[in-house]
Amino acid sequence: MRRSVRACYAGAAGYSYAKSADDVAREHGFDRVARLASNENPRPPSPAALEAAAAALREGNRYPDTRASALVEALRRYHGDYRFVTGAGMDGVIETVIRTVVEPGEKVAVSTPTFSFYALAAGAHGAEVVNIPRREDFSVDPAAFAGAARGAKLAFLCSPNNPTGNSVPPEDVEEILDRMDGLLFLDNAYVDFADTDYRPLMRRHDNLIIGRTMSKLFALAGLRVGYAFVPEWFEPFYHRAATPFALNSVSAAAAAGALADPGPVSEARDHVRRWRERFAGEVPFPVYPSDANFVMIDVAPLTGDEAAERLAAKGVLVRSCTSFPGLGNHYIRVSTGEDWENIRFIEAIRGI
Repeated sequence: MRRSVRACYAGAAGYSYAKSADDVAREHGFDRVARLASNENPRPPSPAALEAAAAALREGNRYPDTRASALVEALRRYHGDYRFVTGAGMDGVIETVIRTVVEPGEKVAVSTPTFSFYALAAGAHGAEVVNIPRREDFSVDPAAFAGAARGAKLAFLCSPNNPTGNSVPPEDVEEILDRMDGLLFLDNAYVDFADTDYRPLMRRHDNLIIGRTMSKLFALAGLRVGYAFVPEWFEPFYHRAATPFALNSVSAAAAAGALADPGPVSEARDHVRRWRERFAGEVPFPVYPSDANFVMIDVAPLTGDEAAERLAAKGVLVRSCTSFPGLGNHYIRVSTGEDWENIRFIEAIRGI
């Protein structure tokens, strides 16, 4: 029966996950491990998010609102009068956008190196994936990107980029939008930690979708809440393509609560910026400038896998970047964690 499995899954490894903290703790004999591999917020959800989630759980016998209307209203209060759609994490939004617009055999362009799920999800829908390399410094050439994406039904651009951490200037994104003949999905999962605002572009371009998540700054990674700014024309088609009841009511309520509680997110943002600076100044390897809640580090002459294994032996879990298409094998990505986690990492990497 194995022959019934689709070729895109039968011969490929799929998404590459970091090791689990529990596995590293057992393997190396630690009571606790510094969890710096998954770009999570190390702090728990805000009290307002927890209270809203608990209230929603009491009505868990009912199906959720199909449009997550209360969350959409909370998003409008937070961001302004834009059109929003939601999904089970940013990944769920990405899959639904692809399902909405891409026919099998059509072209999907991806700026690389970057988050591998864009290509995996597009390939799973039968798309022809075209990788568009970034420059040597990981910046994006707008004209080259738009030219290579010509004829693509959909293109993916991540800013700040995972795993390199750098942002694409809004004027460069606008140039790409002006030159493109398809839709651009701009992944802004980490933009809350940057000083760049792409939202005004939504007012001027009807071929732009901006993806966002509640997993990072808002500390709801385990609840899987993603959303996107979308053009008005696109919204009804997205809802037709979406999986019914994809976003559960507890997660939606927690997200709305978190959006209304600015204190914890302001503290989390300041924490990330402070530790990015410390990593840049205290790590004995080249640290790339980052606008995200992580940094990418060149650990040559070690490979990323070797560095990650050596750090795991010291009780620090980081992400080797060897699985990112188009990136060399000598990088690791390190999230900003709690103070004790970050200190342990700095001490550990000085000894590898």
